[in-house]
Amino acid sequence: MKQPLSKTSGQLEKDEYLNEIPDEVEMPLLDHIEELRMRILYSLVAICFNVILCFIIIKPLVRWLEVPAQGVKLLQLAPGEFFFVSIKVAGYSGLLISSPFIIYQVLKFTLPGLTRRERQLIGPTILASSVLFFAGIGFSYWILIPAALNFFITYGSNVVEQAWSIDRYFEFILLLMFSTGIAFQIPVIQLILGYLGIISSQQMLKEWRIIVVGAVILGAVLTPSTDPLTQSLFAGAVLGLYFSGIFIVKLSGR
Repeated sequence: MKQPLSKTSGQLEKDEYLNEIPDEVEMPLLDHIEELRMRILYSLVAICFNVILCFIIIKPLVRWLEVPAQGVKLLQLAPGEFFFVSIKVAGYSGLLISSPFIIYQVLKFTLPGLTRRERQLIGPTILASSVLFFAGIGFSYWILIPAALNFFITYGSNVVEQAWSIDRYFEFILLLMFSTGIAFQIPVIQLILGYLGIISSQQMLKEWRIIVVGAVILGAVLTPSTDPLTQSLFAGAVLGLYFSGIFIVKLSGR
């Protein structure tokens, strides 16, 4: 009798990979393009809706964003400046509010190509990413922005009268809030990389010197102010997030 041929290691790995892909169905290229178009359309509709909503409530939103200015007088230096500032604030705010939904659409588009193990990351990734993003905005609003503005107010208190351009003020705080929210995604990226076996917690810890230098560079690049206090707080937050991510990856057994 003939002995059944044993599968090679390559065939076994291929079979194991195929078993990890549930309900695998091949899609034509045009279907992929149509799917991508729909996901982009859904995201744009969500952004437009939230931008319009924020523009409707723009005056209370602007007053809330003026709180860190500590009573400094904000000036409209050109006709229509506040109107264009309102559009800018509504645009940033609508994009920030829509970010969890955009992340969801990106993950839904990539879902068919993911294995069962990778699909388990979708729910926790969306939740953790959204929570950390808004935590970054809160950290920027309550800690970074007041620290930076207090530095500038104190520095020139006995020399110049404090009156700022409303356009420059909102450009400063909106950029700082958005960049801080992005920087707070570091633990999510670490957890994904660790869960997929791309890098271990030991390897992350081993490269701590490079991360310290990178955090300082990020603090200098992503913060629109040039004061050392804001940059130090930003770099410290990045380092804290990175080492927290290492601890989380370690706890996950990766």
